[in-house]
Amino acid sequence: MSDQLAKAEEFEKKAEKKLTGWGLFGSKYEDASDLFDKSANSFKLAKSWDKAGATYLKLANCHLKLESKHEAAQAYVDAAHCYKKTNITESVNCLDHAVNLLCDIGRLSMAARYLKEIAELYESEQNIEQAVVYYEKSADFYENEEVTTSANQCKQKVAQFAAQLEQYQKSIEIYEEIARQSLTNNLLKYGVKGHLLNAGICQLCKGDVIAITNALERYQELDPTFSGTREYRFLADIAAAIDEEDIGNFTDVVKEFDSMTPLDSWKTTLLLRVKEKLKVKELEEDDLT
Repeated sequence: MSDQLAKAEEFEKKAEKKLTGWGLFGSKYEDASDLFDKSANSFKLAKSWDKAGATYLKLANCHLKLESKHEAAQAYVDAAHCYKKTNITESVNCLDHAVNLLCDIGRLSMAARYLKEIAELYESEQNIEQAVVYYEKSADFYENEEVTTSANQCKQKVAQFAAQLEQYQKSIEIYEEIARQSLTNNLLKYGVKGHLLNAGICQLCKGDVIAITNALERYQELDPTFSGTREYRFLADIAAAIDEEDIGNFTDVVKEFDSMTPLDSWKTTLLLRVKEKLKVKELEEDDLT
């Protein structure tokens, strides 16, 4: 490990010397970039992540002097992956630089990939608001490049977080749009009932029984097979329980569905919110009597 560290520092010294020395235009940056690359690699092998990241930034700078934007972007990405282990903020900054360079040279699919990576970093830090911003950007880029599956994955993340932040209408619109798109794609058709279920659960969170009933009618028109699914029956039964303000029935419906199709934590959280609202209504009515 110390051997790699010594090597890394030696390569870095040589690179710095090249930059301060005399050389034909460009040649000193080419020579230095070679040495910085070796230095960064040795720092990585020594698990000296901050030093590796900083050296990749020097490498990016050499590539920019040589007007090699693609190589500079890659160096920023390499720096980001080193900083990821020690400094999330710095990692995000590096990926942002890479995205800007990739946009300049029209590599939008690659830019979309790194925008998604930024979103995932924010998600890992529980910074949901910023994660949403970058998942939305990534989805836009993927859509422009007609990479539909990746665009939809990012949109689903946006919908998931929007619901967590109680932005139910935004979430509903995204799930309904993905369901509509998926109907025309044989590979994605099987997922339609899941998207409509998610949209329906967000409708339930809004607590408007008429809106839920109208949504279920819309979903049947959108996909005539939906009314024959367990997901449709579940939403209809929950809507009925809300309309009747029957917590016992609500609980039974959820338990039965969960025993056949286990509910994930996202759905469980939202359904608990619906149940809490029902409880509040029940208490209010008890107070009135």
